[in-house]
Amino acid sequence: MTSDTDPVLAEDPITGEEIELPADVEVGEIIDSPVTGTELEVISLDPVVLEEAPELEEDWGE
Repeated sequence: MTSDTDPVLAEDPITGEEIELPADVEVGEIIDSPVTGTELEVISLDPVVLEEAPELEEDWGE
């Protein structure tokens, strides 16, 4: 049985390694990969799916 404080396990999409996420992680949240340091976005929680976060583009008021 899992509790709300147990870490969540997910696969790093870049390396394929299993990483731990906080139990309270939410969809859309950006986390840093402990393996590569790359920013990852939480896409789904059931199952937990991560993708490389999109680069933020500057908005020049256009």
